[in-house]
Amino acid sequence: MVHYADEMPQIKTSTYTSEKLNYDYTYLANLFSDATGTTIEHYLISHKFEKAKELLLYDVHNLTEISYKLNYSSAAHLSNQFKKVTGLTPSFFKKLKDKRHNTLESL
Repeated sequence: MVHYADEMPQIKTSTYTSEKLNYDYTYLANLFSDATGTTIEHYLISHKFEKAKELLLYDVHNLTEISYKLNYSSAAHLSNQFKKVTGLTPSFFKKLKDKRHNTLESL
């Protein structure tokens, strides 16, 4: 849903999951959280941010395009969530990549 598609489906996670697996979402959510210790939503959010980091590092898409690909309502919403989860803004995260790249080039 996150890593193997160009864009995330435009439907709720619960609907997508239950349709794909042919089980009631509540059953799946309880089973998942019992097995992993986290919710499906938190698991999905962590994967969305890994994908966002990947897309930021590739530097092919701007933040608006990334937010659309990951099913966020706006670049501002993604940016706020990114900062909450990672402690960094997307632009600062990109600068860290550029700084590391420049440091490697100077070796």
